[in-house]
Amino acid sequence: MTDAPRLTDRTALLRNRARALRDPALFLHETALEELQDRLGMVNRSFTNPAIVTGFPDFWTKAFPDATVVPDEEVLCLSEGAHDLVIHAMSLQWANDPVGQIIQCRRALKPDGFFLAALFGGQTLSQLRTALAEAEVERTGGLSPRILPMAEIRDLGGLLQRAGLSLPVADNLALNVSYQTPFHLMRDLRAMGESNALAGRARHATRPSILTRAAEIYQAHHSDDSGRILATFELVFLTGWSPDSSQPQPLRPGSATNRLAEVLGTQETKL
Repeated sequence: MTDAPRLTDRTALLRNRARALRDPALFLHETALEELQDRLGMVNRSFTNPAIVTGFPDFWTKAFPDATVVPDEEVLCLSEGAHDLVIHAMSLQWANDPVGQIIQCRRALKPDGFFLAALFGGQTLSQLRTALAEAEVERTGGLSPRILPMAEIRDLGGLLQRAGLSLPVADNLALNVSYQTPFHLMRDLRAMGESNALAGRARHATRPSILTRAAEIYQAHHSDDSGRILATFELVFLTGWSPDSSQPQPLRPGSATNRLAEVLGTQETKL
C-alpha cells in the first residue's frame, strides 16, 4: 500500500509563515474572525473550553485568550472529548488530508460540541492563477504548480458529512480587493504566508519574463477604470456539531403522517 501524494511541503509552508510574521498582512484573518464571531453569536450557547487550530497562533490567541491553540500539523495535539468548541482557522486549505483534520477536530469535541472552520475557497486568486498559467504556457510551453488548488464550496460542505459531523452547513464570502499592480498582490501574498508551498512546485526561481508577461495579462483583463488590478479572495465557512442524541434526527422513510398534496393544498393525481 502506497502513501497518497502530498499536496503541501510543510517545511516550505512553515518557512513562508515565519517570513510573513516579520511584517504580516493578516487582513483576511481579521475578516474571517469577524465572520466566525458572528456565527458564534447566532448560537445560543456559552463555550467554556474552546480550541483553535491555526498556523498563526499569535493572532488567534489574542482573539480567543482562553482557548487552547495548537498548530495545524497532520496529527493535531488535541485531547479526545475535551472541548465544546473547535475552530480550524485559516489553514485547512493547506492540509494534505482535510477530512482527517476535521475528523480529529470532531473527536476532540464533547457530544454536541460545535465545529467551525474558515478557509480559502476555489474562487480565490482566480485572476492570478489564469494570468500565470497563460504566461507560462506562452513562454515555456508547459505548466508548473504555482497556486494552491482550493476546493469549491459544495465539495467542502461534503467534507463535514464525511467526517461524521451533524447538521453541516457551508457558506462563503467573496472579497474583491484592488492592488496597484500584480506585483503588489504577490508581495501581499508573501506577507500573508500564502506563497507557494506546494510539494510539486518547481524548485527554481520563476523566470522574470514569465512574471512580467503574467503582469501584462493580468493588467489587460482584470483591472478597473483607474488601472488597479482586482483580486478575488473567497472565504468559506464550515459549521457542524459532534453527534448527540439531543439533536434533531431525520424521520424514517415512510413515517410521514400527512400526504404532500395535503400540505401543499393541491389535488393528488394518480399516474
